[in-house]
Amino acid sequence: MLLAGCMGSTLGSLPGDQVQPGALPQTTGEVIGTGSVRVGLLLPLSSSGGNASIGTVFKNSATLALQNFPSADVQLLVKDTGGTAEGGRAAAQTAISEGAELILGPVFSSAVSGAAAAARATGVPVIAFSTDTSVATRGVYLLSFLPESDVKRTIGYANSQQKSSYAALIPEGSYGAVVEAAFRQEVGRGGGRIATIQRYKLEGTNTADLVAKTNALQSVLNNIDALFVPAGGGVPGLVVQTLMGQNANLGRVKLLGSGQWDTAQVKNTPALAGAWFAGPEDKGFQAFAQRYQAAYGSAPPRNASLVYDGVTLAAGLIRSAGQQRFQQSILTNRDGFIGIDGLFRFQSNGLNQRGLAVYQITGNGAQVISPAPRDFRSGF
Repeated sequence: MLLAGCMGSTLGSLPGDQVQPGALPQTTGEVIGTGSVRVGLLLPLSSSGGNASIGTVFKNSATLALQNFPSADVQLLVKDTGGTAEGGRAAAQTAISEGAELILGPVFSSAVSGAAAAARATGVPVIAFSTDTSVATRGVYLLSFLPESDVKRTIGYANSQQKSSYAALIPEGSYGAVVEAAFRQEVGRGGGRIATIQRYKLEGTNTADLVAKTNALQSVLNNIDALFVPAGGGVPGLVVQTLMGQNANLGRVKLLGSGQWDTAQVKNTPALAGAWFAGPEDKGFQAFAQRYQAAYGSAPPRNASLVYDGVTLAAGLIRSAGQQRFQQSILTNRDGFIGIDGLFRFQSNGLNQRGLAVYQITGNGAQVISPAPRDFRSGF
């Protein structure tokens, strides 16, 4: 059984007085579960641009969580955000008016902002799935995989392996800005130096600027021992292909990536064999993915585990913390929680910390070379 509860003893076991379902308002729309504690589940079920499929996958994952924990005293109120700020606000208001004590979701940052505005007025906490750290704040917690955590773990491990001279290829935009700031901080923390940071634009399938910026690394390759390429998809493979096409000497340069590399496309690229990246240990996700495949006939995306962990966390807190279940002191418990993706905890500013593993790509998958920590007592 996967755990979704506090690692330490600070939560205790409070009986609490459950609210009787008959005393709660009538619900509208879809409801998952029959428990006495209501939790809003805000998803982009009618979002444009193909994003509605994300909402469906997340709803399926939430359903699977309650099927696997049939004794959970939870009732999920499913509300559609449409992926917009206005939709997020309306969905949160409706869920709260129907008795939701906690909001899970939304997924997209604009909808999180809208939901947060509605929840803040009533003191209902939000556990969202966006990776945009600008929407995190007191009472609005992000359960997502944050790029800062990837960078800290990857570069921190490289520092520990005596890597000291770095170059980076970083995409322009908000993601790139966050990653670059964390990269600079972590290299500095380890006493290393940055020889160059090349920032590139990706416009659709046009990779010309990426290739040009990759070629610009030639002048420093003999003076570095690590190259950081955080973007996933086809980017890391193209970078190595481009450098090899220029007869670059990569023998002493360790290629470093991020959680965006945690895909079959990247891990099964032979040219990337030996490269390192950070991510959650995947045994729990693999078991979850098998259950999801059996239930819904398709493989879930990597972030589908977030809503599963959110639902089981809510269920665990209801069971262990009674009426205090969703208070800030409980949600930000310093010992953290364990879910499918391993150890995590929320900080008072809404961001999270995760216990991540470091993987080495084999060209036919990836293997753990530095296990994820089992507690927050060291290294954080």
